Amino acid sequence: MDNVLSKAERTRQFIIETTAGIFNTKGYAGTSLSDLTEATHLTKGSIYGNFENKEDVALAVFDYNLAKIRKAVGPRIQKADNYHDKLMVYAQVYHSFSGASFPAGGCPILNTAVEADDTNTLLKAKAAKAVTDWKKEISTLILAGIEAGEFKADTDADRLAYSIIALIEGGIMIAKITGHSANLDKILMTAESLILQLKA
Repeated sequence: MDNVLSKAERTRQFIIETTAGIFNTKGYAGTSLSDLTEATHLTKGSIYGNFENKEDVALAVFDYNLAKIRKAVGPRIQKADNYHDKLMVYAQVYHSFSGASFPAGGCPILNTAVEADDTNTLLKAKAAKAVTDWKKEISTLILAGIEAGEFKADTDADRLAYSIIALIEGGIMIAKITGHSANLDKILMTAESLILQLKA
């Protein structure tokens, strides 16, 4: 019985990994069932035997793509020696956002937020939680930096956290729409400047 379950889980994971780039590039509305069957070489029955519907696949794919970003960012933050360097990871790691460690198609938070804003409440909720969690992570680092005496005591952690996120996501959007990654690099330099201004 355990082997049957593990095989089902392996199939489910295969579907998620194989369609992750498709959903993140084409979007939920733009991804068809035939896209999923062509990419996975599985039948409609096999896909819907593991997922309730296309939306269910899209929700799992969002989690997978978001986890991929966390794996690219998290270890670098843990290795950083101080809170300034930990915060700088956010401004620096996204310079290589088109690299293999990031999801194909760009930032899943940005893509999902734009597409699902008025059309899909479940996907919108996923994107909203991702932003809220991200803000909390950055705010926590800023508050810890204040406590450690690294950052100015009067820093508004939430405001700065949202500003850093807005610069990153806005920079990715501008780079994507203009086709020039250098535009993202310029905007990330502004995020670096904000972090530098934190120093006590």
